[in-house]
Formats: sequence, structure tokens, C-alpha cells
Amino acid sequence: MIGIIDEDECFALLRTTTVGRVGFVNRGRIEIIPVNYRLHGRELLLRTRSDGVLAGLPEEPDVAFEVDHHDDLAGAAWNVLLSGHVEAMSREQVEALPAAERVHPWAGGERTLWLRYVPDRVSGRRVRRPQTG
Repeated sequence: MIGIIDEDECFALLRTTTVGRVGFVNRGRIEIIPVNYRLHGRELLLRTRSDGVLAGLPEEPDVAFEVDHHDDLAGAAWNVLLSGHVEAMSREQVEALPAAERVHPWAGGERTLWLRYVPDRVSGRRVRRPQTG
């Protein structure tokens, strides 16, 4: 059984985890890269290297972001898909963030470029496997 998740619940689900995937076109090819993030209102905050592949995201007109979860034992899963664009954040914008909303990159290293993902479309689906026996 597949059900639609409304926008408010999509954002509630995004708050339950900190890892998702960014999808974009890089040199004519689709790239999907896992990232950790923090939710700030209805925008996502990311950090990356200033010379990394994600540093070019503000130049891309369309960027996708996806998070999913599945529980094999319960036979349940959900996914949230965002479409939008990415903006580079200024030092002042970063300094104004509450400490709890600051992203601490799992990958370590020098991640000085802060990015804000601004969605313009939000969708989600929940899937439940029928109970047998």
C-alpha cells in the first residue's frame, strides 16, 4: 500500500535524520551524493569543501534532495523528495545560526563552504507491505 505524505509531515520526517542525498547534473551526468544536513525552518543547511564537487551547486538551476527510511521487519518505508536550488551562505548568515542548527560534517576535513538548500517542491510517500498469514 502506497500513501502520500503531506508537506508538513515531510518536514517532520526530515527532522528525524541528518543524512540525505543531493542529486544534480555535473558535466552532463547525473550525480547523487550523500550528505549530512540540518533543517533550518523549511530549508536545509549543508557544509562542503570550497573546492569540492558540491561547491558548484549554487550555479545549478535544479537540485534534488532525497531522504528515505525503511524497516524490513515492520514492512514499512517512507521517502521525502525535494526539488529546489542551492545558495551559498555569507559569514554573517552562518554566525546568526543557533548552535543547534549548525552542521557538523561527518566526513571531517576542511568544510568551510556553507550552503542553503531552498526547496520549491516537496513530496513524500509512505509504503507498507501487506500483512500475510
